Amino acid sequence: MNRRTFLTTSIAASAAVLLSGCGFHLRGAGSVPELPALALEGDSNSATAQHLRVRLQQMGTEVTPSALWRVTLGTPSMLQRRIGSDSRSSREHELTLSTTLSVQQRDTNAYALNNATVAVSTRIRVNDDDLLNRETLFQEAEQVLTRQLAQRILERLAYIEGFE
Repeated sequence: MNRRTFLTTSIAASAAVLLSGCGFHLRGAGSVPELPALALEGDSNSATAQHLRVRLQQMGTEVTPSALWRVTLGTPSMLQRRIGSDSRSSREHELTLSTTLSVQQRDTNAYALNNATVAVSTRIRVNDDDLLNRETLFQEAEQVLTRQLAQRILERLAYIEGFE
């Protein structure tokens, strides 16, 4: 074993010991509680809704139109904001993807969550002179934001009181 391998291994081991000692743990499948059967309504054909449906099914949550709880999703909207001056060809852009979320009990029509806004954002640096790469960067950022928004909705659903 050479010196570099030994140092790398010992630093990684030390970091693992320190992180485990402070209570750090990675978020895993057990971090989100079980959810009851849900009905997805509203804009259920958007990419965000499709990602949410897949994640719910991966967790073992039944997604059926006749479920006792209705989850109504609004149409996701992308807000783009340029950051920095117009004099440079390379600019930073802030992208925010948001939607509204309502959760209603079918029996009583009572809302556990009514038109709450759920949003995620990111920043990317784009060269405005490179049009082909620019569109690819925006598309990739939008795909990542779509997955993150579905995860954020899932986390929001996990903290709703009254789910049985």
